[in-house]
Amino acid sequence: MSFDYHTICATLYREARFLDDRQWDEWLGCYAEDVTYWMPAWDDDDRITDDHESQISLMYYPDRGGLEDRVFRIKTERSGASMPEPRTSHNVTNVEVLAERENEVDVRYNFDTLSHRYKITDHFFGTIFVTLRKVGDILVIAHKKIVLKNDYIRQVLDVYHV
Repeated sequence: MSFDYHTICATLYREARFLDDRQWDEWLGCYAEDVTYWMPAWDDDDRITDDHESQISLMYYPDRGGLEDRVFRIKTERSGASMPEPRTSHNVTNVEVLAERENEVDVRYNFDTLSHRYKITDHFFGTIFVTLRKVGDILVIAHKKIVLKNDYIRQVLDVYHV
């Protein structure tokens, strides 16, 4: 199966828009039930960690349940770190198809996110590796690895920062 580049980009842009517009349920719909969502950390030797079980991660959710929990806390104001919700602008660039299989495609892209809260704007940037899976007529995210390049940050990270 050959994947349409325009559809791949549209999928990534849609996910970013849902975050910017705080459309949490729609954002969750971008993810497969068995998604792995991982943001490794940088170690003391300036190398990215490669094992979420034995090394530090900035975020790790083994399935969509963890993302659903984050959304629940954000929506019900049970996340003090998310109140008030920041205003964000997610930008997706340099989308590159790395590999294709029967119903999945591996993609690498860069991101820049601006996050404004309490009269301060923070900037987060890096590279994301995703596996998109064809489910019916749409693509959903089956795996997401976020490599945050500016990991010295002044606050707790959340899903809307990347």
